[in-house]
Amino acid sequence: MRSEPVQGALLRYPPGSLVILTGLPGAGKTTLLQRLYGLGGAESLPVTRGPAVVIDSSQSRRHWYGRLPWAPYPLRRAVVFVTHVSRIRQALARGQAVVAHNRGCGPYVLRAFAWLARRNRSSFHLLLLDAPPEAALEGQRARGRVVAPRTFARHQRQWESLVVRVKNGDPAPATGARIMDRAEATLLEEILFDSPREF
Repeated sequence: MRSEPVQGALLRYPPGSLVILTGLPGAGKTTLLQRLYGLGGAESLPVTRGPAVVIDSSQSRRHWYGRLPWAPYPLRRAVVFVTHVSRIRQALARGQAVVAHNRGCGPYVLRAFAWLARRNRSSFHLLLLDAPPEAALEGQRARGRVVAPRTFARHQRQWESLVVRVKNGDPAPATGARIMDRAEATLLEEILFDSPREF
């Protein structure tokens, strides 16, 4: 596994990289992005901070809130996801680095992000926020949005499989991956895009 180097409380990636922050629902991904990038929690559009565009899936959810009252929930969810991925694609196409929240970590989702990165000559990296399931469930209750038990169980299976693979040295389809627990996440001060390109 090629793991991004940590120097103090910094993470470094090549310019123009796609960094997907993933973890169980309620693990604290949005909280981490809000702290690192000064987000207020009410954004409905991506936010540019220096060379990076910060894209949280909640931004797309807010963008569509109340606009599709006639649509069943699965369709609304699909529209939000397509919007989220489209925003990532557009930022990469402009040559910008992207730090994006995505709770889904199944193989097909990760392959789609890897394809997007390759298509735009970007390197693809995973930043895994590892919180125990009990802590993630508490995080869901604290934010007032609890995932259905069956859905959470599916996320947990996919998450555990990904973590095991990364710990065994296989970050594929990403170029590299780093696992952080909540304590390490609180010490992270900045994500920089100044490492040498790998291709």
